[in-house]
Amino acid sequence: MGKFPLREQSIVLIGFMGVGKTTIGKTVAKKLYRDFIDIDEEIEKRFKMPTKDIFRLYGEKTFRNAEKDIISEICQQRLKVVSLGGGAFLQKEIQEICLNSSIIFYLDLSWDRWKDRIELLMESRPVLQGKTMKEMKQLYEDRKPIYEQHHSRVDTDYHEIEEVADYIAESLKLAWDIYEPTS
Repeated sequence: MGKFPLREQSIVLIGFMGVGKTTIGKTVAKKLYRDFIDIDEEIEKRFKMPTKDIFRLYGEKTFRNAEKDIISEICQQRLKVVSLGGGAFLQKEIQEICLNSSIIFYLDLSWDRWKDRIELLMESRPVLQGKTMKEMKQLYEDRKPIYEQHHSRVDTDYHEIEEVADYIAESLKLAWDIYEPTS
């Protein structure tokens, strides 16, 4: 896995939209003294507009192509913590890039816990616009098996941001000590 030593490989967080990838990613990055990159924010910087406007003006295909290009570029870098958008990992090419170059943590949140967050997500998530609860649940269920391709799964139900970030940081440090001892 990866062209860099394990300790230097970037960490990629995947999971359904709204599970906390960005918030947890920023916390993990601080704990591990790494740069944090949110792919959606990088795309917004390139287009100089919010994601919902990119979808509206250019379409999802253009957004997904930009996403793939940015992820390809960033995952080849070392010592990053990267948050992928909820739909990014649907692309086979992105899965392969991430699985072969980075350490992937799947942040798993149950449907019941996720739907508690819907009101916070609706405005900023173009994929949810105009969808019924049933359609959202179907989207959640359809994506879940795709996220199963990871190196480690973290159950985020009933866990605070700090707890999840600590778990990720500590499990990485343990793996580094086991597989790449410094002494």
